[in-house]
Amino acid sequence: MVHELKTHPKYFSALLAGSKTFEVRKNDRDYKIGDELLLKEYDPDDDEIVPEPYTGRILHRRIDYILHGGQYGIEPGYCVMSISKI
Repeated sequence: MVHELKTHPKYFSALLAGSKTFEVRKNDRDYKIGDELLLKEYDPDDDEIVPEPYTGRILHRRIDYILHGGQYGIEPGYCVMSISKI
């Protein structure tokens, strides 16, 4: 399964640099280990008036591990996913 997700520029840049290897998300998509994330850079606060807030930059990642909410301070209904390059 491939999940397309909006990603704000500061987090996208950290993913691109390799310093961010996880995603914290509401688990409303029933994420599974092995699923793929298509992370699309999204800038709704862009000062320019543009018809589309997507920048065109995309990263493709695989879910390697999921820590589900309701434990370790993670709110129920959310999850922390360890992700890696494909």
